[in-house]
Amino acid sequence: MSVVADPATVEQCLRAGAGFSQGDRNWIAEQFATLDARLAGFHAETTELEVSVKDREARGQKVTLECWIAGRQKIVTTSGEEDLHAALNDVRDDLRRRLDDSKTRQEPRHNRHLRTGLTDLPQDAEPEV
Repeated sequence: MSVVADPATVEQCLRAGAGFSQGDRNWIAEQFATLDARLAGFHAETTELEVSVKDREARGQKVTLECWIAGRQKIVTTSGEEDLHAALNDVRDDLRRRLDDSKTRQEPRHNRHLRTGLTDLPQDAEPEV
């Protein structure tokens, strides 16, 4: 993977959506800080995160975390946990897993079947031109 000049961080990319105030954003960003390692491979100016909650602190609340990264499909994670902190941890962990899955799908060098080529030819074989 190439080095990114301005790597994305939660602090730079996170927006507080419906159900959260701008004051909530700081403690949410702290809770999501473990995502920084996963986001570092993407450019900050092409990465966005938005967290929102429906029916906050009510039975049946729903927390949603959306992630937009240029050149990739939007990732949406949700949680129905009744405890807000648990719900935030749930969407954060799900996003981390889905970013890992997305990275694996987009980087075929880790897939032996996709990287077969000249290096897999027998020593005496000539490559076709």
